[in-house]
Amino acid sequence: MASNDVYHGQAAFEPGLDVKPHEYEARPFNEEYGVEIKVTHCGICGSDLHTITGGWGPIKYPLVVGHEIIGHVTRVGSKVDATKYAIGARVGVGAQCGSCLDCSQCGRDRENLCSNGMIGTYNSKTPEGYTTQGGYADYYRCHYKFVVPIPEALSSESAAPMMCAGVTTYSPLKTHGAGPGKKVGVVGIGGLGHLGIQWAVSLGADVTALSSSDKKEKECKQLLGAHHYLNYSDPEAVKAYAKTFDIILCTSYSTTTNWDLLFSLVATEGKFVLVGAPEKPISFAAFSVVPRQISFVGSIIGSPAQIEEMLAFAVEKGVNSIVEVMPMSEAAAALQKVHNGQARFRIVLKN
Repeated sequence: MASNDVYHGQAAFEPGLDVKPHEYEARPFNEEYGVEIKVTHCGICGSDLHTITGGWGPIKYPLVVGHEIIGHVTRVGSKVDATKYAIGARVGVGAQCGSCLDCSQCGRDRENLCSNGMIGTYNSKTPEGYTTQGGYADYYRCHYKFVVPIPEALSSESAAPMMCAGVTTYSPLKTHGAGPGKKVGVVGIGGLGHLGIQWAVSLGADVTALSSSDKKEKECKQLLGAHHYLNYSDPEAVKAYAKTFDIILCTSYSTTTNWDLLFSLVATEGKFVLVGAPEKPISFAAFSVVPRQISFVGSIIGSPAQIEEMLAFAVEKGVNSIVEVMPMSEAAAALQKVHNGQARFRIVLKN
């Protein structure tokens, strides 16, 4: 059953992690191209914390975050494919809910790189002036283009983190050629990294998990399938891996991250791919990258087409998110748990 125009969610009212119940006006429904979803699950992404704490800059409160949304279709516009988006169909929405759909990037199915700016699933302005509210809620609405069907073989708990963490790691690995004959290092073994390792292994690369301690070695190898493990706090181990990786996928960082050390692990003419956005500027020595022609590149989420491709690949290769499910009503406690580094490896909220 479709909702009315009043939604209920867990919102931040000030900078911090203490979200509370909130009743708010829904985004106006697009009678031609809109899809409304009754939310069943929503993963907690690091972006949610960066946003509601104000770490990425001032925001307008109250704000409902969440962009790893899974649910069931309750309403569609008149020009939406009623077969693909049948009432009751299980679908997902990631970190993007709109774009211009008219520029060269949108024209090549790279809506996440929209030349006129993508519209985020939360904390973005829509053309009609609405500030988007996210998936820690009972319902969500957006343009059908950014709603993807969920394969039957994937559970909603597993699919939710793939909507952002999954495609954020899958897309750059595919783009930069991870596969047989390539050595890939994945920095950070969290919500993004645990999927990044599985993608890289499934693509056929030789994969090393990189972390700042030894404590995750066993599960990286036995649970996630990593071929090797590097504790980059160990100087001798770092020496052994100098100039090794064709691709390093960096999913985790801190104010004390030694970027020059990480660059020393990249092979000549290799690529260092950053998929996060640190709250503070980062700095490194030019001579860490220039003499060996190392490419330092960024990557932002992925397009709806890439999400659909990734979900099919997950089914084919048996890739799954490892999650802890908590009630939507306990969103504040779940956010604190993520902040404390206690998530293994992703927390998914369930209505």
